[in-house]
Amino acid sequence: MIATPIGTGIAGLDTVLGGGYTPRRLYLIEGLPGSGKTTLAMQFLMAGRDLGERVLYVSLSETEQELREMASSHGWTLDGVSLYEPLANAERMSSDAQYTMFHPSEVELADTTQRILRHIEEFRPDRLVFDSLGELRLLSGSPLRYRRQVLALKQYFSELACTTLLLDDIGPADQGMHVHTIVHGVLRLQAVDAAFGGDRRRLRVGKFRGRRFIGGYHDYRIETGGLLVFPRLVASDYRREAPQDRIGTGMAQLDTLFGGGLSRGTSTLLIGAAGTGKSSLATLIACAAADRGERTAIFAFDESVRAFITRSEGLGFPVVQRMEEGLISLRAIDPAELSSGEFTQVIRDAVERDEVRVVVIDSLNGYLNAMPGEQHMLLQLHDLLAYLGSLGIITLLVSAQLGLIGTMSNRVDVSYLADGVVLLRYYEAEGEVRQAISVLKQRTGEHERTIRPFRMSSRGFEIGEPLRELRGVLTGVPQERTPAPDTLRR
Repeated sequence: MIATPIGTGIAGLDTVLGGGYTPRRLYLIEGLPGSGKTTLAMQFLMAGRDLGERVLYVSLSETEQELREMASSHGWTLDGVSLYEPLANAERMSSDAQYTMFHPSEVELADTTQRILRHIEEFRPDRLVFDSLGELRLLSGSPLRYRRQVLALKQYFSELACTTLLLDDIGPADQGMHVHTIVHGVLRLQAVDAAFGGDRRRLRVGKFRGRRFIGGYHDYRIETGGLLVFPRLVASDYRREAPQDRIGTGMAQLDTLFGGGLSRGTSTLLIGAAGTGKSSLATLIACAAADRGERTAIFAFDESVRAFITRSEGLGFPVVQRMEEGLISLRAIDPAELSSGEFTQVIRDAVERDEVRVVVIDSLNGYLNAMPGEQHMLLQLHDLLAYLGSLGIITLLVSAQLGLIGTMSNRVDVSYLADGVVLLRYYEAEGEVRQAISVLKQRTGEHERTIRPFRMSSRGFEIGEPLRELRGVLTGVPQERTPAPDTLRR
């Protein structure tokens, strides 16, 4: 029978590991310097301390003063966390000349190991952190002796019945594999080189015996207060039947185009050139949801909060009032600073914690900038839409096309992912640049296939009758339709 897991001190990491670490086992935490290994380990110990457990940090690489300064930078107190430096004495500075029959590393390794084991046996910790294996590797001198030392530590820690984290820098594969085969689980912390913006970090569980975990990469951030881990979204874990009832958009003509409104649990792509009214159309639907007492979360990648409010209020939308009522939340997203995993977690919090029923992502162009690659963006967006759909959330995706009039192009095509597609276009007529709207796709039922004129003003939106007298509206330069000949006239 598998033992009940113990918490890691990091909520997101507990989710990734299926509840936490299996107690009384040995784990390897590896990563480059600065990746957050010490911070992660300290959160693990403080979680045990808060439960009344005995916790010990054995440091071969950092002094007690450095550890306390690190804790202070996070606003932590290490009261109740025992810190031990086995090399904090004159013996660590001994010279080679003191040893005549044996190599210095053999004597120093034996002395250091004995001091560590003696202190651990006296303390009898429930949770233990050993920092770091890199120092032990250097003292061992050879891969064989290093492996034997790790095996001896594993057997000793198992007899003590304590949960142990071994910290190590990422080294050559032939060195790391010696430890990977011995420990119960391996957690690797990585930094992703970004061409622009802030640091991006991710972690991956390389091994975790006897327990289900969420595989793949998970973004994380080091902030004041510790590590924040954002588990990768697995849409298949949320498969369920959501209600398919239709709701109004706040405008009768638009409901007619949709064939009766938007269905819950669906995603709709609003696509068109810049300035055609995509964001304003999404705001209209958000305000209609607020009128029903439902909450909407708008994530703006391309506009500041002030610009969004100014534009919306200019069209007559009471966005500020709805925000004060808590029915609309508006957040400006900086794709250079926010990773894709963190953005997904923000949406999950809005849906699961704040009970949001409508989600607006404005725009996909900004969302793409937060992703490492186009293929990754499509895969993650697919999981995100499936997750939101299973919860009955209405999702609006805004995508700007390249160009204004004539042939248009998209940086990335996501139309096949969305349940509905609304196209907004400029067209020329009678010496004016006008706008047209049409619904190209609606998976949940029939919809109107006409192309209608569309106008925005201080009075709001106006949608006219179908443009039946023109052909080629979607080209941007339509022509007047030639009347069909009367076949009954002679």
